[in-house]
This record gives sequence, C-alpha cells and structure tokens, in this order.
Amino acid sequence: MSRADTADAAERPGGEWETTPVPAGTGAPAGRRFPASLGLFRSELLITFRRGRTLVLLGVLAAVPVLVGIAVRIETGGGPSRGPGGGPGGPAFLAQVSNNGLFLVFTALAVTLPFFLPMAVGVVAGDVLAGESAAGTLRYLLVAPAGRTRLLLTKYATVVVFCLAATFVVAGSALAVGALLFPLGDLTTISGTRIGYGEGLLRALLIALVVAASLTGLAALGLFVSTLTGSGIAAMAATVGLLITVQILDQIPQLHALHPYLFSHHWLSFADLMREPVHWDALVRNLGLQALYAAVFGSAAWARFAGKDITA
Repeated sequence: MSRADTADAAERPGGEWETTPVPAGTGAPAGRRFPASLGLFRSELLITFRRGRTLVLLGVLAAVPVLVGIAVRIETGGGPSRGPGGGPGGPAFLAQVSNNGLFLVFTALAVTLPFFLPMAVGVVAGDVLAGESAAGTLRYLLVAPAGRTRLLLTKYATVVVFCLAATFVVAGSALAVGALLFPLGDLTTISGTRIGYGEGLLRALLIALVVAASLTGLAALGLFVSTLTGSGIAAMAATVGLLITVQILDQIPQLHALHPYLFSHHWLSFADLMREPVHWDALVRNLGLQALYAAVFGSAAWARFAGKDITA
C-alpha cells in the first residue's frame, strides 16, 4: 500500500472544488462542498478496491462457498440430503444445500460471518486512517477544504461499502456455485413451510443486507482503533485481535450476562429470515446493537481524530 503512487495522488483532489483554497474563517458554499465530498468518496472507493490486499481478501471470501459447495457435493454424491440438519444456524442450512443450491448462500454466509467476513472488514477498517499516517499522506488529505469530520465520514462510508461488497461477493459466489452443483426450486423454510424460488432469492438478498449491516459496528470499532496509532499494521492487528477476543468472550458461559452486549452475539440472527413467519426480535436487537456501536465508536473516533496532532 503506497499513496505516493502518481495515479493515486492525482485522484486525491477529487474535483475542482477541492483544489480551490478556502479563506480561513469561511466555509465553501454548500454547492461546492457536496461535489467535493462525492469526489473524495469516489477517490477513496477506487483506491481501496484497487489495492492488492483488498482484492486478495475478496478472492479468499469468494473461494469459501466454492470449497463448501464442492465438499457437500462430494459428501452427498450429488443426491438429496435425508438428514434433519442441526439447529437454526449454519448446520441446518448445510443439510439442505444438496436439496436446493440456494441454501449454499445461507450456508456460506453462516460459515464466513463468525471470522472470515469480520476479519476482512477489520483489516480494511484498521488501516483506513493509520495506513494513511504511515504512508505520510494524511496531512495531504486534510488540506482545506477537506476537513477532518468530512474525511472521517468518508473513510467510514468507504468501509461500510466494503462490508456490502464483501458480503455480496460471498453471496454471489455461493449462488453461482449452488446453481452449478445442485438443483434449484422451491425452498423449505426452517419452520417447515414452502416458499417459491423467487421469494427465496428475495430473502437471500435481505439476509445479505442484514449480514453487511451486522459488520458496521465492527467497522466503527476499527475506525476508532485506526485513530489511535500511526501504524497500519498495528491498527489492523489490534482490530482483528479485538474481534477474536470478543468471539472468545461470547463462548464463555460464565459471562452470559455480558453476551447480549457483544457486537458479535446476534450475528447469526439472520437465520430468522428463513422462518415463516419471520422472527424479528433477534434481528432488531442485532441491528440496534450495531447502530449503538457505530454511534459510540464513531463518536470516539471523531473526538480522537478532531484533536489529534497530524504530523504525517
């Protein structure tokens, strides 16, 4: 990762409005700030998704459904599963993959959500500001009229877009592999009722959106960690370390009173979207908890970044 690259540096201004100096004590007109913000956001997206590390992360995520699909195909010989499966999480979906390839989408998301997806988000979020500082480009980004608040919001929005992209890479790969290896058709929900394939696709889309939203709290935590250090590697390691720590704490029965407040506790609640009728309680708790984490750690990141002495 190097922002000294000429192409990346050329994109940074993002438009004529960002290169126009703004006198001290005045603000750029609203009509000028808005296009400049879009230019900065577009620049951040292009640079993030052009990085080799980001492409490798997305490639690994895309490979997981392929491996799961091939494993199920070999295990079942391509025939339908007769087993009842497990509970409402990944195992129950896994038992249905050979009956309907669309279940590979749900299975792949259940398999990647505990670690692979959040790890990828943690790497991107942890590096988002600390990496700029390590590369010596953070001061350049704060040249007027960019501003720290707008830059911080742009960085967080970029990580949220990565959450969506990573989730849909997993879902898209699983949908393609499921269609190639297994039959498609009406689905049997966890509740035992039948829904059409079209409705199943719609629920798969909703599940992917819920999974992406489930990662926004971690994204805010990573953003906050990124404001605490000038080393991208340290920020990435700290964010992933916190993720692992929270996952371990969530598995200790003696800490059951703490579990509902851990950002990962309700992640697999997306399975309730495959019930008939849909059970919304856990889903609402999950989304509310992610919003709380985003608000708390987003505010902490702003407080830290707004008063930070930028020397690089």
